[in-house]
Amino acid sequence: MEFIQCIAVFLAAFGLVSLGWLALGLLLLPGSCAARMVVCAEGDGGGLEQTVKGLLWLRRSGLWRGEVVIEDCGLDGDGAALARALAEENGVLFTGDVPDRI
Repeated sequence: MEFIQCIAVFLAAFGLVSLGWLALGLLLLPGSCAARMVVCAEGDGGGLEQTVKGLLWLRRSGLWRGEVVIEDCGLDGDGAALARALAEENGVLFTGDVPDRI
């Protein structure tokens, strides 16, 4: 019986520390000032899908707030098609399709 009480106390303490850690994390997150993550893509877009999906995972998990922008830094036809597909399916912005970009 003492062993079960010891485990229960340990789990309660771990839960309390975890809640404190989450509360501290919420305090450290930026409030309304969201950051924009710009991914420079070139060539055939090697690694582009993994990068975008990783950033979207950060946003879904609440570790980062903001939008993802794929910047066309010399994409070829296959890379541009991949960037367009990622933009359509995941709701990110692709600057290769924006005519008045800077």
